Amino acid sequence: MTCFVENGYHQTGVREIAKRAGVSLGNLYNHFSGKHDILAEIADRERDELEPFLELLAREAPAAEVLDRFVTAYIEYLALPETIFLTLEITSEAIRKPDIAEMFGGSRTALVEALARLVGRGIGEGGMRPVPEPEETAHLVIEIIEGSAYRIALDSAAPERAMASLRAFVSAAVVAP
Repeated sequence: MTCFVENGYHQTGVREIAKRAGVSLGNLYNHFSGKHDILAEIADRERDELEPFLELLAREAPAAEVLDRFVTAYIEYLALPETIFLTLEITSEAIRKPDIAEMFGGSRTALVEALARLVGRGIGEGGMRPVPEPEETAHLVIEIIEGSAYRIALDSAAPERAMASLRAFVSAAVVAP
């Protein structure tokens, strides 16, 4: 992951990965047939990294409160430079390779579904606006968070202000007045 973050997927060779991992090239090939398989392993790890966010979205607290906690935690995670760089590398590969898109898309789908359930619950509680399509709303919220993370990474002058602005926007868009 570090090699991909520092140099990009296409600029990283398997030999460099083996050296950085402190293993022989032959040993690396005993576990992975190439960079593509290493990227697939990263996809598995990404699912593990998203687990705390899925657990957060499933909490039995008022939905509006859970949403605010989720937005805060997820933007903090996504705005980390290493997360941004790796996400950009993976996204560019996913556009080129459908199997990579499928691997990483599954994690995002699970996140969107969990957020859609939270929005639906929030509507039922009366604490969220009665949006016609909770799943589409969930997609849009995730996209806003992702876009904000890129903006924070590019302009790190006031990340707290940007995060507060994001939280206020999502709240105004989804939470009932």
